[in-house]
Amino acid sequence: MTDRICIGAVAGAFGVRGELRLKSFTATPEDIATYGPVTSEDGAHSYTITLTGQATKGALIARLSGIATKEQADALRGLRLFVDRDRLPTLPDDEYYHADLIGLEVFDTGGTSLGRVKSVLNHGASDILEIHGPGLKSTVLLPFTLEAVPTVDLASGRIIADPPEGLF
Repeated sequence: MTDRICIGAVAGAFGVRGELRLKSFTATPEDIATYGPVTSEDGAHSYTITLTGQATKGALIARLSGIATKEQADALRGLRLFVDRDRLPTLPDDEYYHADLIGLEVFDTGGTSLGRVKSVLNHGASDILEIHGPGLKSTVLLPFTLEAVPTVDLASGRIIADPPEGLF
């Protein structure tokens, strides 16, 4: 498990006064501003988030401390924002931070290795695990549902999957 979790990303500038569009990866998007200062991935820069509105397509409008111009906001496009794990709430047993799933080895119910989780995608309906492995010709997208993924064992670093017929 990682010590820091990505909770959002800068989508670009909004207007000409240093505000920006912010994508939140928190369960409740507005919570991104409640975890205290956020840092860049390398930890070199720290920002305080102040939400100022909501844009279309679910993005938030925000100010980051120290950013006062459109040019400064534009320069941050794509910046991922991180917080220390200990500032995030403890999750119930059946919920997971995406960062904890990435890298886990996936096995079928018979114990055969299917690959590793490369990323966790979400296109609106539910999470999807992107699985890569040496025996796979291409990426396999496994629905992250209780039916398809009955067991996640973070302690042993493995997922037991019961994929739909023909997926692998």
